[in-house]
Amino acid sequence: DVQLQASGGGLVQAGGSRRLSCVSHRLGSDGYAAGWIRQVPGKEREGVSCISGSGTSTWYRESVKGRFTISKDISANTLYLQMNNLKPEDTAVYYCAVSAWAQECGNGYDYFGQGTQVTVSS
Repeated sequence: DVQLQASGGGLVQAGGSRRLSCVSHRLGSDGYAAGWIRQVPGKEREGVSCISGSGTSTWYRESVKGRFTISKDISANTLYLQMNNLKPEDTAVYYCAVSAWAQECGNGYDYFGQGTQVTVSS
């Protein structure tokens, strides 16, 4: 049973910062791609960022490039998403996710965390 525990969400003013964390044994030395996705009620879930199993490559959706940074600490089994210069349109429930087999990004995810709400006020 794969469990992912996300945390770090909350209320922040526009222009502020927030760091999301996600802990799972799946984020350790196994080397699987992991990332963050988000969803707004009534809209489709969208990918935000991904990091390869090796940690050497990353992907960001266009709207967060230059503002968000994904990273992971293998020794701590933890995935991070540092979010800077937050905008109201970043408001969503953020989920961490991990692939069951892929080392590289772009192959979707198989395991998802429970989500953490990020609300950005204008």
